Amino acid sequence: MIYESKFVLGRIKLLIMIQGVRFEPLKLHSDDRGFLVEVLRSQNFPEKIAQINYTEAYPGIIKAFHWHKFQFDGWFVVKGEIQAVLYDLREDSPTKGETNVFFMGEKNPYFLLIPPKVAHGYKVLGNKRAGLLYAVTREYNPNEPDEERIPFDDPKIGFDWTTKNR
Repeated sequence: MIYESKFVLGRIKLLIMIQGVRFEPLKLHSDDRGFLVEVLRSQNFPEKIAQINYTEAYPGIIKAFHWHKFQFDGWFVVKGEIQAVLYDLREDSPTKGETNVFFMGEKNPYFLLIPPKVAHGYKVLGNKRAGLLYAVTREYNPNEPDEERIPFDDPKIGFDWTTKNR
């Protein structure tokens, strides 16, 4: 089953959250000089951060799916807007086979924690590039990457990436 995030008075209400996933609202501290967002505190991340990366993707692009055996990912969208999609691959998880959908971006600042063995990807929404800053718990090793790929349209996941006009 697929569950989308539902927003009620600025708070998120989910029907079922994949076990171990955290989707936390971030507070903007604004004044006449600009703003500051506290993206990540050590108590909100399960392990030591090994690497921080930044990527940008063009409007309409789908970057999905991939997953890690050992690594946690922590996502923050710096610019633009995305639709993030997670799918629980873990055999021993009570939420195995569940999908979560999150909408996040510069107008909707959230921190998304993705545990190992949860497939994840995103689609860029709107008409400008999306910039994603992400922290990981393992350094990338090109000789032994902790990364497995799944096609964005894999029938096992069965996610429909088309925009739903309502």
